[in-house]
Amino acid sequence: MSRAGLSGPKETSISVSGGIVKLAPVVVAIAVLVTAGTSLAQNPLPKSSEKKTTSGNSAIRGKTVFGEKCAVCHNANSPVKKIGPGLKGISRRSTFTVNSNKITDESLKAWIENGDTLMPPFKDALTAEQIKDLTAYVKTL
Repeated sequence: MSRAGLSGPKETSISVSGGIVKLAPVVVAIAVLVTAGTSLAQNPLPKSSEKKTTSGNSAIRGKTVFGEKCAVCHNANSPVKKIGPGLKGISRRSTFTVNSNKITDESLKAWIENGDTLMPPFKDALTAEQIKDLTAYVKTL
């Protein structure tokens, strides 16, 4: 079979001291660098903060605790009551739905530790660190 009439793309090259440089890979490399630079300039990487990282990790650990201890009674992704009230949006509420007490970090912690007539206390079932992590997670809902 003859390949007459079929030819691949022509590559342009230039001579430089020490050899010939093919332009296609050089052009592609420049285009990639320009695109990456433009993208980073328009969308800079977020600045990390020790406080954000710590609270973020705390909330991640708290999500695990929630799944193990709280999800049986509370919805995390809905305000709809399960056995206990749904907790989605709790950080935007000003008061607890069951007793109208103001929602603060301290009152949320106290609620988790001591429970109430319908919710068991968790101060003996969870460590202080787990309660802190759980509080951080619930505030993200």
